Amino acid sequence: MTTVLDVQRFKDEGRRFAMLTAYDFLSARILDEAGIPILLVGDSLGMVVLGHPTTLPVTMEDMLHHAKAVSRGARQALLVGDMPFMSYQASVEQAITSAGRFVQEAGMHAVKLEGGGRVIEITRRLTEIGIPVMGHVGLTPQFVHQMGGFKVQGKTDAQAAHILADARGLEQAGAFSIVLEGVPSKLASAITHALRIPTIGIGAGPATDGQVLVLHDMLGLTSGKAPKFVKRYANLAEEIARAATAYADDVRDGKFPGPEHEYSANGSAPTKDREEVRYGG
Repeated sequence: MTTVLDVQRFKDEGRRFAMLTAYDFLSARILDEAGIPILLVGDSLGMVVLGHPTTLPVTMEDMLHHAKAVSRGARQALLVGDMPFMSYQASVEQAITSAGRFVQEAGMHAVKLEGGGRVIEITRRLTEIGIPVMGHVGLTPQFVHQMGGFKVQGKTDAQAAHILADARGLEQAGAFSIVLEGVPSKLASAITHALRIPTIGIGAGPATDGQVLVLHDMLGLTSGKAPKFVKRYANLAEEIARAATAYADDVRDGKFPGPEHEYSANGSAPTKDREEVRYGG
């Protein structure tokens, strides 16, 4: 199983690595069997699964529900639970309780927190009690209103210095890795070379130690124009629509179900390969 020590070793050995989001049992199992070393149960589920315009409405109960499903599907990957908005901002004690639920109830191995500032002290306290922390600086979606939208961060010298300082503070506090989102590639490269711990980029150029994408973006399940940093490795939205249309056509034309899909009076399948009926209507 991948651990936080393995992730550090990836950087030490110069091995670039991938992280993907996962939100349910089946996708977690598929990605785990594909060898993806880190699965993030991201609060991005608020947008790609629950249909919200931002991640802000996502609750701890939402996150725990999906994290539990992911932990049932994955056996080898390092599992990281995304701490949702207002699950850690109120106090260190609140952060400890929320992070503890991810580990104890949902089977996560680590948690991810957005931002610097007070989050640095929270990171220190969590690591002291044995909960690994992945940091997240740059474009932090939970600060979307403060940032004036989903905009690239760190374009000025002052902004870049602030992001670098936050990254260094998180490393010193014990974070085992840091996500760099929506920052210029030059800044991401500088932070990656300045830190001992691994960086994981999303919209941060090619110089980071690892890369992360939202699963639905990577598979071509999301609609509309993809962000510039996304590469779609499939177009499953079109494939699903094609399959659904073909199914509906077969039902309308009486082609499905056919003889090969019927059971005899004694309940046995007409084919040699009998499969257990697993799903109800």
